[in-house]
Amino acid sequence: MTELPAQPTQAHRFSKTRRAQASALLEDYVELIADLLDTAGEARAAEIARRLGVSHVTVIRSVTRLEREGLALVKPYRGVALTAAGLRLAERVRARHRLVVATLLALGVPLEIAEQDAEGIEHHVSDTCLQAFARFVEGENG
Repeated sequence: MTELPAQPTQAHRFSKTRRAQASALLEDYVELIADLLDTAGEARAAEIARRLGVSHVTVIRSVTRLEREGLALVKPYRGVALTAAGLRLAERVRARHRLVVATLLALGVPLEIAEQDAEGIEHHVSDTCLQAFARFVEGENG
């Protein structure tokens, strides 16, 4: 039988996971919006909905939340833009994503699976683990 960790330890672990889940949605949106702005020059709600596989209404609600959080601005007839804070967050999320994918590839995971799995891992991995991933990947390439 497995022994449970101490209650405060277990509560802390679950709390960390809940915080990561709450921020994952915002992070996915800012990352996608930044990618659309970089590649297409605009990020419209309809395109965001198609790429995330959600409804237009869901995108509007999420973008409204991004606005409240100070991460995005909606420009009527022009789509969604990111604030400076939104751009910084998008860059951090992109860097985390690239590092997780690089680590999975170095472990022999096929590219498509590495990309899919990175979408979940990138939101839950700690800075400590990211630093270890970076050392591992650098050791593989160094």
